Amino acid sequence: MRISRRGLLAASAVSGLLVGCGESPARTAPSPLPAPEGSRRITYGDDESQFVELQLPGDNPRATVVLLHGGYWYPAYGLEQLNPMSSALTALGFATWNVEYRRTGAGGGFPNTLSDVATAVDRLAGEDVPAGLTDNVVLLGHSAGGHLAVWAASRTDRTPGAEPRVRPRGAISLAGVLDLLRAGSVPGSIVPVTEFMGGSPTESPEDYALADPSRLVPAGCPVWAVHADRDETVPAEQSTSYVALAEAAGAKVKRVVVPGDHLAVIDPDASCFPTIRDLVIAASA
Repeated sequence: MRISRRGLLAASAVSGLLVGCGESPARTAPSPLPAPEGSRRITYGDDESQFVELQLPGDNPRATVVLLHGGYWYPAYGLEQLNPMSSALTALGFATWNVEYRRTGAGGGFPNTLSDVATAVDRLAGEDVPAGLTDNVVLLGHSAGGHLAVWAASRTDRTPGAEPRVRPRGAISLAGVLDLLRAGSVPGSIVPVTEFMGGSPTESPEDYALADPSRLVPAGCPVWAVHADRDETVPAEQSTSYVALAEAAGAKVKRVVVPGDHLAVIDPDASCFPTIRDLVIAASA
């Protein structure tokens, strides 16, 4: 099922209004939609939100792209947000591994959402998964999924899920929430961040140290922090702050500015898609 840009914009607007008013979206995860035609659904746990959707190109994949959707970690938003991106990348010759996970208020939040992401990425090495998909893996996430993608690239033996079985070659954040300490202390993101983490940065500093990509630098692979120049949902400072901290830690990291708004970066029809496509190719090279 292809989600229209109008539908994504409407969902984003509702989210912004709710968070801006200090309220949070629905806490009940809707039943998963049917898997898109041509994809295969693979579970990695017993919860109905613990699954991935695999799409394979006609020939041998040039790489595997793990997709992690956004929605401020709330259950009102699911992996269907990235179906258009998944289809576009598959058409370019990539295998796509679109991840669903437990979200805040529906069994997720810290540490469960992070453990889900770790397990879902490692699931690529499962016996019933086509061979070769772990040879060249790129993590790509949008908004809260950008947080999850860069966090997954930064896993250690201390973080939820422990050290990775599958090591990515690169990670791409699209308008990602990459500095949780900053996001957990500014209006507009305090509510979703503190609900996701189960407390504020001052209340749970040890947890933030394990969940915040900015506190886990350098990541284990190169990171590209992409932000649109008209993003009014996630401030550009989320990317600039992360890049500065990562550079100071000696990481391979780059900030990329593209035209558009918060949702343009996941729209294959947007003018910024060729840049994002090229970043995926570069990350997998």
